[in-house]
Amino acid sequence: MTTHTMDEPHQPPAPPWDRTATAPAQPLPYHRLALTNGNHRWWRPLAGTVVVFVGAVVVMLAVLIGSEIAGAVLDRPRDADGDLIWGGIGDTALALLGLALVTPVVLLAARWVQRRPAGTLSSVAGALRWRLLGLCLAVALPISAASVGISMLLPEPEGSGPDLTWAGLSPFLLGLASVCLLVPFQAAAEEYVFRGWLLQAVGAWCRSPWVAVTPQAVLFAAAHGWGTAWGFADLVVFGLITGLLTIRTGGLEAAIGLHVLNNLLAMGVLSAIAGGLDTEETAADMNWMMLAVDVPMVTLYAAAVLWIVHRRDNSRSPSDG
Repeated sequence: MTTHTMDEPHQPPAPPWDRTATAPAQPLPYHRLALTNGNHRWWRPLAGTVVVFVGAVVVMLAVLIGSEIAGAVLDRPRDADGDLIWGGIGDTALALLGLALVTPVVLLAARWVQRRPAGTLSSVAGALRWRLLGLCLAVALPISAASVGISMLLPEPEGSGPDLTWAGLSPFLLGLASVCLLVPFQAAAEEYVFRGWLLQAVGAWCRSPWVAVTPQAVLFAAAHGWGTAWGFADLVVFGLITGLLTIRTGGLEAAIGLHVLNNLLAMGVLSAIAGGLDTEETAADMNWMMLAVDVPMVTLYAAAVLWIVHRRDNSRSPSDG
């Protein structure tokens, strides 16, 4: 029998369609953090997803408009279709910038639509744990370097990529600078959308980590376009492993660390190749040989991070990272 003290007035039970209307009494796992503060309603994840999608489109259009204005001011040439010609480095920088600017959209959707702290998208600590992120970057560096190195030794199908010709010092330094400046924000933005927002949106309805992880992994692969079945499978596996790693570690740091290093090293190498950043190939165009290399590397990274995190003192404050 339930009793109520005089200092605790009776609260009517939540209706059956809204059992999460009150704040949870126990700490929540990462994929359930949309329930923080007891402001969850069944429609909030859907409304927030629409806001994220529309906001991302608006951001991309703003970057495009900015590019058009800059092109007019600088009198940039146009191709036969009337599109501005910025070159491989410029086009890559614009694409990375457009993706990077999606992060504020996701954070605002959490704050305004779901009425919860935006930091709950970063981790269970309510903020990005910088020490843990640094640790994950250190773990990802040799693994990503090995993956990129092996990929360069694998035979490429004829005509599948740019010829290995030195780009020249100035183009290389300019391309490398733009990559180093923008890739960390671009990779982090993708993690905030897929391993952050989408994972927690499904997790708001479902307790199972697997149910929460699977949709974002498939959508992550689809967002890269259809190249090969091997490339699609690799991206799904990447999304599944980093999604589960996010839940197990309680935040996006591990996923961000691997994503940043993968993209940074791969695009850094392309910066050194003449026309390397002009290529339209993505991870979706991966062949079976690269899949056979990439999946074990991602699995190794996840195992290493989980082992190190387990070795750390669990009694430390979450804010310590």
